[in-house]
Amino acid sequence: MKRRKFKPEKLFKPRDFANPEVTDNCYLEIGAGRGLHAVQFAQANPDKQLIAIERTRVKYEDFSKRSKKEKLDNLTPVHADAIPWVVHALPPQSLNGVFLLYPNPEPKNAQQRWLNMPFFEFLLSRLKPEAKIVLATNIKDYFEEAIEQTKQAWQLPYKSFEVDKDSKRTHFEIKYLARGEACYQLEITKPSDYKTRFDSYNQS
Repeated sequence: MKRRKFKPEKLFKPRDFANPEVTDNCYLEIGAGRGLHAVQFAQANPDKQLIAIERTRVKYEDFSKRSKKEKLDNLTPVHADAIPWVVHALPPQSLNGVFLLYPNPEPKNAQQRWLNMPFFEFLLSRLKPEAKIVLATNIKDYFEEAIEQTKQAWQLPYKSFEVDKDSKRTHFEIKYLARGEACYQLEITKPSDYKTRFDSYNQS
């Protein structure tokens, strides 16, 4: 399969960009919404740092208020587009895990789905060896496509399963499960010997 080439050097820093403090136990959530999962994760894991990105202003403002109210030192909300932010903010092999919980399925543009984008290779380069990407969706076709991309395009080991009916990680997840819909989870592991073209790329 011939992949489109990702060109990180072409991306400008997001507006009001500030370099985050990245600890040795750092996780990233892309598309944090109003921050339900981010707050729950930070509360349950005080020894772990979570940087949670939300692009939509209204959702980010709700998330920011929730974060300030909870006074969680290990949670960093970020209002930005994730792709340029990751390129400029995160060094190689700096993340212990990434959450992609109920991303936009992009029904009119399959090339904008996370595992179909050339940026996904760059995101993999930011993961530590044996770190995981967790993707959840209620759309079975999206889930099955993501599995095929994991196997064929990225050649990565994975686990896949249905989300527990009692799970309450995001507002979307709560709504879907309450309606009796199935939700699906894909856990992708980066092997210790996995190589990308961006393993030495550092914008800072």
